[in-house]
Amino acid sequence: MNSGILLVDKPQGITSHDVVSRTRRLAGTRRVGHAGTLDPMATGLLILGVNASTRLLTYVVGLDKEYLATIRLGSSTTTDDAEGDVVATAEPDVVAAVREDAIAAGIRTLTGAISQVPSSVSAIKVDGKRAYALVRAGGNVELASRPVTVSAFDILDRRDAAGTIDLDVRVVCSSGTYIRALARDLGSALGVGGHLTALRRSRIGPFHIADASRLDELDVAASLLSPAAAASALFPAISLTETQAVDLGHGKRIDAAGFGDLGEPGQGGLYAAVAPDSRLIGLLRITDGVAKSAVNFPPDEADVPGRRAGA
Repeated sequence: MNSGILLVDKPQGITSHDVVSRTRRLAGTRRVGHAGTLDPMATGLLILGVNASTRLLTYVVGLDKEYLATIRLGSSTTTDDAEGDVVATAEPDVVAAVREDAIAAGIRTLTGAISQVPSSVSAIKVDGKRAYALVRAGGNVELASRPVTVSAFDILDRRDAAGTIDLDVRVVCSSGTYIRALARDLGSALGVGGHLTALRRSRIGPFHIADASRLDELDVAASLLSPAAAASALFPAISLTETQAVDLGHGKRIDAAGFGDLGEPGQGGLYAAVAPDSRLIGLLRITDGVAKSAVNFPPDEADVPGRRAGA
């Protein structure tokens, strides 16, 4: 099995680890990992790395993300989503009195650089154990607030019913943002409570759900995004000569003057170094005009030409 990146559309009702386990069987290798966990209730884009490309997942985890979600105003739950027990319900007339401008004002306070307390059933570790495991075991978990950035928080649709208001929203946010916490905090600010009833991840950085494969239809070999294609989506790409590719592959430093005008590097000051035959040689960093490989990709797990992200 070649090395590469897989874009998978995770279905509802299974964990991210379930997706990894199934992909390991399909790919015939245990070297499969994922970037960015999705709860069982959530659906959408899950990015997997196969074989040597698992090392690219480090650069996927911290990318910004886009979600499509439904927030239900009018009640709060133990988990801040539909899987938890309802702990408080607002009077129907109080919910009906929630004005559109009040919702808009609440959303504005949750947009931009904010401080957010994660949901108590998150995967954050407390004393070595996952917070969600402690909560489900009957424990009381209090998590510290953390800075996150919500770049966009848009209402796509609103549906009113007796005692509830459902808001379909689009959220673009930094890594580590909890959409369930946004639902909780919006409901709290409006005085009626709130929780999440649906969540779908539609984008991670340059990778989109439209390019993902359904898990029940996954053909690993056909769906594999080559390391060069994936790395070129994550970082500015440098097309190497054969000599440069050999030298970098052997760990040599090379003069970057021959690369021409490269522009700004990507995250971590890195570029994707691609050989003439479309193999990813590695990720390189340029310091004082000298290029050196920061992450090597071994030839025995090199990629073959593949489709690019968004193709």
